[in-house]
Amino acid sequence: MGSITDVPTPVAAFVAAINAADTETFVNLFTPDGLVNDWGTEYTGSAGVRQWAASDAIGAAAKMTLLSANTEGETTTVRFDWRSRVFNGESTGIFVVHDGQLRSFTIPPNH
Repeated sequence: MGSITDVPTPVAAFVAAINAADTETFVNLFTPDGLVNDWGTEYTGSAGVRQWAASDAIGAAAKMTLLSANTEGETTTVRFDWRSRVFNGESTGIFVVHDGQLRSFTIPPNH
């Protein structure tokens, strides 16, 4: 795994927006048809991303810490620590960045 300081700017901004509880910045990091896939539950478009932020991330007082990262092409796979009112522990996250925005963020069920 690569350095956590070398992640694409939108990935770093994703973590910063969650930790700062900045919903507007968070939603605007995604493409208009962006996707959050959390254990197979999909949240699509700006409304879906906002819904996930409210229920599972920012609205749950989440704090995210990147532990490791590896970027190949448009895909960055991270291992992260998550602390919130909904979930606490380590997970794998997969970001797809396209033209400077997040196309998707996936937390696979087998993380």
